[in-house]
Amino acid sequence: MAEARTAYLTANGFTLADYDAPWVKLRLGRIPLGFPNSRARRAAVPLHDLHHIATGYETTWRGEGEIAAWELAAGCGRYWAAWGLNAGAMLIGLVLAPRRVVRAFVRGRRSKSLYQLVRRAESTERAGSIDELLALPVDELRARLRLA
Repeated sequence: MAEARTAYLTANGFTLADYDAPWVKLRLGRIPLGFPNSRARRAAVPLHDLHHIATGYETTWRGEGEIAAWELAAGCGRYWAAWGLNAGAMLIGLVLAPRRVVRAFVRGRRSKSLYQLVRRAESTERAGSIDELLALPVDELRARLRLA
């Protein structure tokens, strides 16, 4: 997963530093958009990016609609920023690619999300951390998320 995440970040023009940046920068065509990178969002985004890798959904507006639908259906646990941001992204996705977003939602209903798995692991002695997830092969993570 670590190598896959590095490739994903590079291919999409992201860096690890973006996780802790004070602002999130997006583009709507040629229009730059920005919003504060809250602590709640910073906690969710590393898991969100691993979901992109595991599911194969792109970081386009349509792909973000798909991953949002998948995450909402699979469950965002106590990651409140994920619930809110995904709701907005799913609505945009429903306008841009309704069939793809509905398919992603149905797929998510049959899956598990890292939001649930990591939160659940935090309550046990052996906490599931990002580092432990990054040590897994991609296929193993997909199997844990019921995507295999």
